[in-house]
Amino acid sequence: MNAILLFMGMGMQEMLLIGLVILIFFGARKIPEFMKGLGKGVREFKEGIKEVKKDAERSTDDSPTHNTPSTEKTTVDERRDLD
Repeated sequence: MNAILLFMGMGMQEMLLIGLVILIFFGARKIPEFMKGLGKGVREFKEGIKEVKKDAERSTDDSPTHNTPSTEKTTVDERRDLD
């Protein structure tokens, strides 16, 4: 954690001061609500990323390795009858 603080150029006193200002500005009741909303947003973002990765994998798996014309031609009505 010290490496992160040094990288940011902020010490523990500055972090405490910023935390105190945030606490005074938002109030003690609003901070948990804000953090809960932030957590939900991060969770939804991660789920969205996973979904996009799955879709990308499916599209590469479903794509044919070579283009061959289909020998069977079925109409929409024939497909409905098959189901």
